[in-house]
Amino acid sequence: MSNTLLSWQELEKLTNCDIDNVNGLTNSQALLRLFNQPEKNIRVTFYRDHHAWCPYCQKVWSWLEEKQIPYRVKKVTMFCYGNKESWYKQKVPSGMLPALELDGQIITESDDILSALENTFGVLGLGMQHPKIIPLRKLERLLFRAWCSWLCYPTMFSIQEENNRKQFIEVVKEVESALLITDSPYFLDDFSVADVIFTPYVERMNASLYYYKGYSLREENPYFSRWFDAMETRSTYRGTQSDFHTHAHDLPPQMGGCYANRTDKTKINQKLVDEGDWFSLPDVTYLEPENSRQEALYRVLKHRQNIIKVNPVDNQLFDQALRCALTYMMTGEVCSLPPNSAIGLRYLRDRISVPRDMSVYAAKRLRSALEYIANLQNDLQPEPLTIRHRRDQDPINFLALK
Repeated sequence: MSNTLLSWQELEKLTNCDIDNVNGLTNSQALLRLFNQPEKNIRVTFYRDHHAWCPYCQKVWSWLEEKQIPYRVKKVTMFCYGNKESWYKQKVPSGMLPALELDGQIITESDDILSALENTFGVLGLGMQHPKIIPLRKLERLLFRAWCSWLCYPTMFSIQEENNRKQFIEVVKEVESALLITDSPYFLDDFSVADVIFTPYVERMNASLYYYKGYSLREENPYFSRWFDAMETRSTYRGTQSDFHTHAHDLPPQMGGCYANRTDKTKINQKLVDEGDWFSLPDVTYLEPENSRQEALYRVLKHRQNIIKVNPVDNQLFDQALRCALTYMMTGEVCSLPPNSAIGLRYLRDRISVPRDMSVYAAKRLRSALEYIANLQNDLQPEPLTIRHRRDQDPINFLALK
């Protein structure tokens, strides 16, 4: 064991990863997006959830980023992790997300929002009502229903589980057929609103079925695999993209439950998602950015006081334990962990949210460092994350810093 435990000041010297939230690449921390246009051009205010967990918000978010429409962001709490803000319920009585304010008019429902944006700013490839888009929209809803039938309803008999699986795979074959019609990896000859429409729930299917059903959508379907690979060449998608760990645990309270089967493959996959190796997961395939460690460190430094405050371990002990993990992540040096602090590192490990906190690879690096250092003390895993709600992720603890 090394005694080279870095201080916070020393750690700060190892990162310089602040990004241009306003004009730079797509990112979850932005409250204003200008795309190098004057602020006076803004006609849109986009209301989305704090955590970037809402699939319908991701759809609108992706469209705005692809079209580079200047907009403001106002973040709202989803019911599953906190109390809805009163100011938002005054503006949108239903409290539902997303919502969009366009030239002073409030619009809800993601498809209505996209249609309104098309009417004002033009289409993304083709319009929502185009004859080539409408069948794809219906196919996406068919896939969604088959996924819900398999994932969100408990089964008493193996034959029920198998029938739900077969039903989903049959719809997947239809989507695969739609993807092979053109030489393009996308649904049409080029990227379009069709890809935006499929993105949120296909991403969540990829994660949830891997974790709860032992089924890898991306690995077992070549045209879906090609589609994911193409999407990951787009900085707009990478900026909104989540990972398996986040979706596996944010979905149950949103969907009313996610039910695992009893296969050995599912058990293996769940252990990988929860405890690592996170680099072996098929949630991303693009090369890891060189600055992933620096990004993870930068985000922890920005929020470290609140991270320490909400952790169940004594503040002073966890301060030292967290610096142990960060020292290891940045230098490879292994320091002595204070007693009874491994549980605190695993508490943080389980609450890193992508892309709210950082990008996929940065999260993999941080989770890996936290688990490696924690495992030097013991292999005791914490209680599973609750599936009824995620109030442990209430954003009120972090609203002072973004």
